[in-house]
Amino acid sequence: MMKVGLDDITGFSTYEKVRDDFRRRIIELKKRRRVSVGDKVSLVFENRDTVIFQIQEMLRAERITDLDKIREEIEVYNSLVPEPGELSATLFLEIEDQSHLREELLKFLGIDEVAFIKIGERHSIHAKFEDGHSREDKISAVQYVKFPFAQEQIQAFAKGEEAAVVLIDHPNYRAMTTLEPEVRKSLAGDLLS
Repeated sequence: MMKVGLDDITGFSTYEKVRDDFRRRIIELKKRRRVSVGDKVSLVFENRDTVIFQIQEMLRAERITDLDKIREEIEVYNSLVPEPGELSATLFLEIEDQSHLREELLKFLGIDEVAFIKIGERHSIHAKFEDGHSREDKISAVQYVKFPFAQEQIQAFAKGEEAAVVLIDHPNYRAMTTLEPEVRKSLAGDLLS
């Protein structure tokens, strides 16, 4: 999947003209790329389009017009574009009780060791979390995750003959969800592109 370049980003006035349609398209796309794993974890699988949208929205919100700063934003967000043979996701820890947010988040320490995509009984793809979002005494509610697939795993995922599940097997949080066919098809497109 190609990384985002400066030519992919539009200026404010042009973006404002297309924003409503672009936003609707991304919302529809994310419906096929959002996966809830239990009631406190969700993943939004990123691709080039979702990343372009995030960059455009960040530039709009922050009113960034300086080309060097735009290039910096592109560089930061490009890390979310999946490399060949991998899926990339933003993982959200969804804590409703904001009065105990820190304590509730700390219960998820170590989640970076126990998140997987499993395909049938033979294939297990361990999540690789971006560094810097978790420490011994602190964890971010937003995590960036990659799932690097071997070629055999890509083929098994794309064929769809065996169930594919996202699994979190943490002592404080155990949950699993089977990827729906339309989600799996969308993600297989990332792996095969």
